[in-house]
Amino acid sequence: MELGGKSVLVTGGGSGIGLGIALALAREGCRVAIAGRGEERLRSGASQFTGSPPIVYHPCDVAVRSDVARLFDWLDQQGRLPLDILVTSAGINVARRKMCELDPADWDRLLGVNATGVYNCMHAALPGMRQRRDGLIVSISSIAGKRALALAGPGYCASKFAATALGTAVGLEERPNGIRVTNIYPGEADTPILEQRPVPVPAEKRARMVHPEDIAACVVTIAKLPPHVLVPELLILPLYQEYA
Repeated sequence: MELGGKSVLVTGGGSGIGLGIALALAREGCRVAIAGRGEERLRSGASQFTGSPPIVYHPCDVAVRSDVARLFDWLDQQGRLPLDILVTSAGINVARRKMCELDPADWDRLLGVNATGVYNCMHAALPGMRQRRDGLIVSISSIAGKRALALAGPGYCASKFAATALGTAVGLEERPNGIRVTNIYPGEADTPILEQRPVPVPAEKRARMVHPEDIAACVVTIAKLPPHVLVPELLILPLYQEYA
């Protein structure tokens, strides 16, 4: 199925996996909007695509429900609702992530962005998809949302397990409405979230990680599938990373 003209929103679209997906879908002819907390980062990310239609952007903290409401009002004013594709890619971690040092405020923020933020965006996008009886939601979770990892920290793992459960449960509910939900679980990925690692990651290791364009290629493939086909889960890892 050709994707030209499809209306797409990518949260966390100013950098990393979100931007990689936004660029890939824009190259397929989609009408792509990106959202995130930093307007300058959004502007810079959107400018990387010079084709038509251009990528548009709107600042939004997905953890803040009123921000999400303003984002969807803006999308409506732009004639981009209902969405054909929603990609929830906004995500954070913190450097002080061990349970013995995890600040309660950081716990709240992790759950707010990584879990509640996904809920907020799904909740806003689903009514239009239901009305049209069609739509694709791609939720970027994490391998840490399938297997708790010490490196990721309890807060990040808990938030990503929540996002995984949310995507799975919503997908089960919305299948009769023609809406497909895909959870994607990246392993170690070379994205700006690495800047929050307690120990800096050397360049040679980053080169061996999954890259945003790798995940973007998978999302394009999923988006091109016919509406009677569902990919509920996709795990994508660097070759060196074990998973069992």
